Amino acid sequence: MVNVKRWLIHTFMPPWRWRLAFSAALLNDVEAAVHQSECHHRGELRFAVENALAPAWVWRGLSAQQRATEVFANLRVWDTEENSGVLIYLLLADREVHIVADRGIAKRVPQSEWDSLAQVMQEAFRGGDFRKGSLEGIERISKILITHFPSGERNPDELSNKPVIVRR
Repeated sequence: MVNVKRWLIHTFMPPWRWRLAFSAALLNDVEAAVHQSECHHRGELRFAVENALAPAWVWRGLSAQQRATEVFANLRVWDTEENSGVLIYLLLADREVHIVADRGIAKRVPQSEWDSLAQVMQEAFRGGDFRKGSLEGIERISKILITHFPSGERNPDELSNKPVIVRR
């Protein structure tokens, strides 16, 4: 069944809306936080923000979780030597955050832990504090990755640290 309210939100979301939440300064801070985080573990973080989904996708029932998985694949977050990629995905129109971890991490960290962390971020975002939600989320993910993928002798930076604004 089509959620007409959700379809209307996605259809009429202004394409520039993400800029109100993520200024250039905040995107730079997120990039710096990802870089700093990756100095302490062998995991790879990607941060992606999508304003809204194409109305046809919403009409067909594509969920934010399904889209997060697609973005994970499209950004090739899975393409790391130790399968240690993690995607933080924010869909502004739905006000949802999803964290998708590659199989190397998923073996060690249950999805429920990622979901509770996404909930913390989501609450900060709903309150309009995108800085706090983003940076606190990266910090908490870092602690998890330090526990399971501590930095070793070899710690290449395999994926870009720059946040991605996903455009249709």
